[in-house]
Amino acid sequence: MKTLFTCLFVMISIIQLNAQDRLIIGKVTDSSDASPLPGVTILVKGTTNGTATNFDGLYQIKAKDSDVLVFSYVGYDTKEMKVGTLTTINVALKASAQALNEVIVVGYGISNSRSYTPSASQIKRQKQKAYHNQLAGQIQKTPITQTLAGKVAGVQITNQNDSNNARVLLRGISTFSNNEPLIVVDGIVRPNDDLSGVNPNNIQNITVLKDASATSIYGSRGSNGVIIISTKNNSTEIKEEPLYIVDGLPIKKENNYLIENLSETDIDNKVFYDKSEAKKKFGQVAKNGCVVITTHNGNFRLNNEESYAVIEENNFERTSLSPLSTFSIDVDKAAYSNIRRMINNGESIDPDAVKIEEMINYFEYNYPQPTGEHPFSIHTEVAKTPWNQETKIVKIGLQGKTFLNDELPASNLTFLIDVSGSMASDNKLPLLKSAFKLLVNQLREEDKVSIVVYAGAAGVVLEPTSGKHKEKIISALDNLNAGGSTAGGQGIILAYKLAEENFKKSGNNRVILATDGDFNVGASSDKDMEKLIEEKRKSGVFLSVLGFGYGNYKDSKLEILADKGNGNHAYIDTMQEAQKVFGKEFGGTLFTIAKDVKIQIEFNPNKVQAYRLIGYENRLLNDEDFIDDTKDAGELGSGHTVTALYEVIPVGVESNYLKEVADLKYTQPEVSQNHSDELFTVKFRYKKPDGDKSIEMVHIQKDDLQMPSEDLEFVAAIAMFGMQLRQSKYHNNSKIEDAISLAKKGRGEDKDGYRAEFIRLISSYKNL
Repeated sequence: MKTLFTCLFVMISIIQLNAQDRLIIGKVTDSSDASPLPGVTILVKGTTNGTATNFDGLYQIKAKDSDVLVFSYVGYDTKEMKVGTLTTINVALKASAQALNEVIVVGYGISNSRSYTPSASQIKRQKQKAYHNQLAGQIQKTPITQTLAGKVAGVQITNQNDSNNARVLLRGISTFSNNEPLIVVDGIVRPNDDLSGVNPNNIQNITVLKDASATSIYGSRGSNGVIIISTKNNSTEIKEEPLYIVDGLPIKKENNYLIENLSETDIDNKVFYDKSEAKKKFGQVAKNGCVVITTHNGNFRLNNEESYAVIEENNFERTSLSPLSTFSIDVDKAAYSNIRRMINNGESIDPDAVKIEEMINYFEYNYPQPTGEHPFSIHTEVAKTPWNQETKIVKIGLQGKTFLNDELPASNLTFLIDVSGSMASDNKLPLLKSAFKLLVNQLREEDKVSIVVYAGAAGVVLEPTSGKHKEKIISALDNLNAGGSTAGGQGIILAYKLAEENFKKSGNNRVILATDGDFNVGASSDKDMEKLIEEKRKSGVFLSVLGFGYGNYKDSKLEILADKGNGNHAYIDTMQEAQKVFGKEFGGTLFTIAKDVKIQIEFNPNKVQAYRLIGYENRLLNDEDFIDDTKDAGELGSGHTVTALYEVIPVGVESNYLKEVADLKYTQPEVSQNHSDELFTVKFRYKKPDGDKSIEMVHIQKDDLQMPSEDLEFVAAIAMFGMQLRQSKYHNNSKIEDAISLAKKGRGEDKDGYRAEFIRLISSYKNL
């Protein structure tokens, strides 16, 4: 009997263990090259329990032994894995084999100058030429996209009323913003990837490439597939525009329309080169001719519909006259990703778009986690200035306490989404939808989401919905379409109203605004928006502001909204950036651990003759604001770091940056000798997220010059590059090569690759 009881006990224990959830971790990669796949959806089959991979393709999910995990990603085959006794499940997904197999003929480009020997696999595909020629014959009698529709498996075609301008998708709708195939007609890549102007009666042959056969020839441009069309006697008439060079900057073809924004009064000189002259002078890139334009100010603004707040660069301050430097922290990072977009697009950079503090704070640094009662730790460092050996560089760093997602309080989130006509392009609303899905996949059952949209008017498209019902939230996002004017003020009022009605005490109450900032109905000026947000922040609802798109991007408006709304501002240009904001930095983006954080540094006049704060021009405070608890300042999120740089001129050093000041008649400054070994004292004041009274911290830095850490070298490289972009008088004639060299020295471990990306970015800028 005892033996039977023991067996029953063991069996029951095993059943209970099997029924318990446990943590499963793993990595999802592309089977072709083992590269990590961010944003892959992992669901426990038959449930709504799910998660998504982060930027590195990593995930974690709770599941039972009997569960089956379903891995799905747009453009890839879905894969199922039984949990069993495994604790680590790594998965390699294969690109979907559907779409276009029967019409892929060859994987080669069009060339008249070199012979070509097809591979065995390409010869096999050439056997399908009979079918392909039949298809081409039908195309001669039917509009191109109508012929492709229904004849080729997996092809999606929209807007067929204007069939030659219809949108053709070869691999379905991916999470990335650009899904259209590359279109090549008679060996020439078509601008805007369209089929307009192609006469179906003149088509001789069509070739469709995908996957490796496309990317091996056309590189990343062919990642969505390639449609190659050859016509009889190369008869397609394709308008090829000349190369434009404005103020020494070559303009990409897709940006040629922006040249039209230049008025005759802006142009100082315009020179036309015909095809032969242009090719001799500028090479193959100018084979269709060239127009060289110089403007009066020599600083052509490529996206002149974009707006940025004017920045007056900080100058050196004499310590004897003004020993205090006071400013609000800034955790915004929009400037860096915006500048990255401009450089990657070959565009000129507006100096006012360069906010050095936002470039610096885009990156993580090796600051210690806080261990005491305060929610952040303080780190300071002093070294020789890389661009001026006569001065010192000072780095001040804050590290916010990091909380795991499961430790965060329940969230009451209101998505406020701009669906006006200006959001129609792929890098706006479509990218926005995909970005928000990354956030939705991380929500818990206790979290709630509402969605408010605005165009000509504002409306609620999703009432508060639990994070348990992810499919419902994602469906509401998928149904959004762009059109109409932009009533941003109405949208903000409605979103805050909804957030207040569902307010979670001791929870995370936040409106997340996603827009290009192009408000044009109702309250729309910077002053109007500032007044509106200052009133709304009294509700205790925080604000995150996400900028999308370019051409009419209103950075100045979005910065004001974030600053005055107790929130943060990010610019999302790619799905990788969305993964960084909503995946890697999820807690910091959504959860505030300290608000109204202010910094005040008192420099010792015995040691410091003058100082200059690098960046933070839009965050400066009056000295008396530091102890004024009614004065608004910046917020710090979970895991966020904040870094500030000063350049200081030591006592006794002559500098061209300092001008003589007349002697004072009534005031004779007296310098205390009691703290002769101290360089400066830094004070921090902050409030708890639900508090009204500030808490103060103090940190003293001795006059101790050290070899720079890797972090300081990298930060200095960013500051140097930023000053070069701003055409600052303070970078002391440094070169791009100096910034590259310094960044390489400070690259360090760089486990996420962001520092390496920065080095590639400034190297690209050097070659523009």
